[in-house]
Amino acid sequence: MPRLVAFVVNGSRTRNLAQLRARFAAATTDGDWAQPLMLMTTPADSGEGITRQAVQAGATVVFAVGGDGTVRACAQALVGTAVPLAIVPSGSGNLTARSLGVPRGLDAALAVGLRGHDHSIDLASVDGMVCTAMAGIGVDAAVVATTPDPLKRRVGWPAYAAAAAVHLLAAPTEFSIRLDDGEPLVRQARAVVVGNCGLLPGGFPILPAARPDDGVLDVGILAPSGLAGWVSVGCRAILGSRHDDHQLQRCQARRVQVRAATSLPRQVDGEVIASSDELSVRALPDALRVRVPARQQRRPG
Repeated sequence: MPRLVAFVVNGSRTRNLAQLRARFAAATTDGDWAQPLMLMTTPADSGEGITRQAVQAGATVVFAVGGDGTVRACAQALVGTAVPLAIVPSGSGNLTARSLGVPRGLDAALAVGLRGHDHSIDLASVDGMVCTAMAGIGVDAAVVATTPDPLKRRVGWPAYAAAAAVHLLAAPTEFSIRLDDGEPLVRQARAVVVGNCGLLPGGFPILPAARPDDGVLDVGILAPSGLAGWVSVGCRAILGSRHDDHQLQRCQARRVQVRAATSLPRQVDGEVIASSDELSVRALPDALRVRVPARQQRRPG
């Protein structure tokens, strides 16, 4: 019996639908694939609802064709199912795809999704939603909130760097960070990020120890002092350095409870969520099946 593949496509990032549909059909001509489903996201449904429809229709693999927000929405619907998630990265960050080794090109990504290996990865739970890449509270979320979508579509991840200049020297906030059942860490910081993978937009490893299949979350406490401090933190991210100090501290835990002295912007996988003085994150080990290249089957990085 032919297998059904569904493509959940971020409509805001797609220009030539007819050409894209033709590429999907061509990719599924080899093998026992049925005519593929192509489902478009809308402002009212970023992918979760139509992914559930695809599973109900019998899809044996679902492609998220978009950025981290589309991947997150599809993952939310696939938790608890045996249907694997494949990715065609076409967003400004593509952090989950990068961490799994999914290639950027359309044909190569399609080949991984149709003929790659299934691998179980962790997710994170944040306010009842899943997170595939990273959540944060503070400056990182403020940057996401103020980066215009048209600029992200036009120039990609450098758009975040342009927006960051406005926020880098904002006053620090007092954070209380509880890791599992330990005593809270109290820090004056600019942001706290919690990652299932450890990459910033552009592919820079701010949390170099993070792995999407290790059962734990990686935490970064960013507390740079002035412009020179940000340069130091930035250099460590670019180089993947594991050197920690008072300006950048990394930790691991299965449960992370962050409380701030004031309400701050928050983000999950590059999508802004409601501001709050709290960010609660817990690991969901082996929660999602994904399609990865053969070389990535044992341990995605």
